[in-house]
Amino acid sequence: MRKNLLVFFILLSFVLPSAALANDPAETKSSNVTITAAEREMAEAITAKQLKEYLYFIASDEMGGRDTPSRGLDLTAKFMAMMLSRWGFTPAGDDGTFFQKMYVRKETIDPKNITLKVGEKDFKYGDDILRVSGNEMAEGTLVFGGDGWMSKSKNVDALAGVDAKDKIVVIYNPVFSQQSLTPRPASFTGEDVKGEKGVDWADPMTNAKMKGAKGIIFVAHPQWEGAWGIVKRFLGGGGTSIEGLQATGVGDDSDMPMLLVRNNVAKAIFDGESADQTSAKAFETKKTAEMKAMAEVERTPTQNVVALWEGSDPDLKKEMVALGAHYDHVGTRENARGEDKIWNGADDDGSGTVAILAIAEALAKAKQRPKRSVLLVWHAGEEKGLLGAAYFNKYPTVDIKNVVAQLNIDMIGRSKKPGDTNSKNKDLSGPNEVYVIGSEMMSSKLGEVTKGTNSEYLNINYNYKYDDPKDTNRFFFRSDHFMYAQNGIPIVFWFTGTHEDYHGPGDHADKIDYEKMEKIARTIFLTAWELTELESRPAVDKQLPPELTQRN
Repeated sequence: MRKNLLVFFILLSFVLPSAALANDPAETKSSNVTITAAEREMAEAITAKQLKEYLYFIASDEMGGRDTPSRGLDLTAKFMAMMLSRWGFTPAGDDGTFFQKMYVRKETIDPKNITLKVGEKDFKYGDDILRVSGNEMAEGTLVFGGDGWMSKSKNVDALAGVDAKDKIVVIYNPVFSQQSLTPRPASFTGEDVKGEKGVDWADPMTNAKMKGAKGIIFVAHPQWEGAWGIVKRFLGGGGTSIEGLQATGVGDDSDMPMLLVRNNVAKAIFDGESADQTSAKAFETKKTAEMKAMAEVERTPTQNVVALWEGSDPDLKKEMVALGAHYDHVGTRENARGEDKIWNGADDDGSGTVAILAIAEALAKAKQRPKRSVLLVWHAGEEKGLLGAAYFNKYPTVDIKNVVAQLNIDMIGRSKKPGDTNSKNKDLSGPNEVYVIGSEMMSSKLGEVTKGTNSEYLNINYNYKYDDPKDTNRFFFRSDHFMYAQNGIPIVFWFTGTHEDYHGPGDHADKIDYEKMEKIARTIFLTAWELTELESRPAVDKQLPPELTQRN
C-alpha cells in the first residue's frame, strides 16, 4: 500500500449462481448469491501452504525489496509470467507478452540549472524558487492566469481575456490541498472535468500549453509557504515518474519549465501592477522574466504484469472481471539504521501479489471456466504514487471499457494477536476480520455480490470502518483501485490494516497469518467467480461521493 500519495504529502499529513455449474440442492440461497459445492471445491485449491511458499520467494532478500524499478521487481515479474504460462493463461501485455512495458524517469537536480530573473532581479534556488518540472529555458512577458483551470460545461476559463502565446503564465490557486499545487477550484465538481482533457476541460498546465505559453510560475499558497522546508526536501530531490503520466502530481512529461515561487517573488512580479495574485481576472503585467528549470533524466524500463483467463460464454467472455495487486515495495535502503537494509514488503503487498497468483492457479485447476473472462494485473510503481495502475488505465492493453469490476488486494496478511498493546497495531484486524472498502460506492450489485458471497461462504467479519468518504486515513486513495474508480469501473478493496512493520524492514514473510490469508483469498476468488456468472454486468448506479473523486 502507498504510505501516502507521495512522500511529500505524508510529511505534510503527519506534521489511496453459477449457471455453468449445477447447484447443490442441499445449499440454501442467501443475499441473492449461491455458492455451489463445485465452486467451494475450486476455491479450496487455494491453500495456506501454497501462499506461504510463493510469499517466501517473492518477499525474500534476493528480491531486494522490489523497488520500482529494480532487478528484484523484474525477477518477480518473470517468475509470475513463467507460472502464468505454465498454467495456460493468455498473455495480455504488449506484443504477445505478459508485460506492459513502462519507462521510469528519474530526475536529478543541479541548483545551477534552476534560475529565475524578474526584470533585473535574480532569485535563488531553494530560498526563493523550486523546480516543479520541465527541461528548458524560457523568457517573455509575465501574464497572470488566475488558478488556470478551464471547463466548457461550466463556461469557465481562467486564461480568458489574456494572450498567453509565447509568454510566461503566473498561476495562483487560493484553494489549499495537501495533495496538489493545482487543486480543482472550489466551485468545480466531477461533472465539470468530464470529457476529453484539453478539449472539454483543462488543468492549469494543459490550459497554458494549449494557449502557447512558454513557461509557468506557480505562486505558493500561504500554507505551502509555511511548509517551505518540507516542500524543498521533496522537490529538491528531483523526482520519479512514469513517462506518459503526470509527474509528481503537477506538471507532466513535457519540457516546458515550471517553477514554484515564494511570496517575495510574487511581490516582485506584482509590484506596481494594477492587481496581484488575488485578482479574480487574468491580466498581462508590465514585467518580463527569464527562467530555467532543467534536470538530468535517467530512463529505466519496468513493467506491469497482465494476464487473461478467457471465459466460456461466447457473448459474455468479451467482458472481464479484473483482479489487481501491486507487486512492488520500497526496496533496499543502504543508509537505514540497523543491520536489516531490505524492506521486504511481505504484507505490503507481497500478500496481495501471491493471493492473485494463487487465484490464477485455482482458475487453471478448475474443471470449468467462468462465463466472463478474468483479467489479472500486477501493478508496478504503486509505492511511488499508484503509477502502474494509472498507466494501465491510461494506456490499457485490453478494452478497459469491458472491465465490469476491479477487485483490489493490498495487505491481507496480518492479524492482531490477543493482548497486543502496541499502539501501531491498534487498527490491525483480527484473525477472522478484514476491512472492505468501496464495494457499494459505485454499484449496488457489486456490493450485494461482495457481501452475499462472504455470508454464504466463510462469513469472515467484513469491517466497513474505512468505507467512509471522510476517512481521515484516506485509504480509498492509497491503493491501485482508485485509478480504476476514476475510470468509471466499480471497485472493491480488501485490506487487513496497518501495523508496526508497515513500510519498515520488519515486514517479513514469517509474520504472516497464512490461515487468514487463505480464507480471504478463497473468498475473493469466489467473489470474482460470482461476478463472472452474472447475467448482466454490475450496473454503475451511483456516483462516487465528491470527497473521493480526486486525490487533490
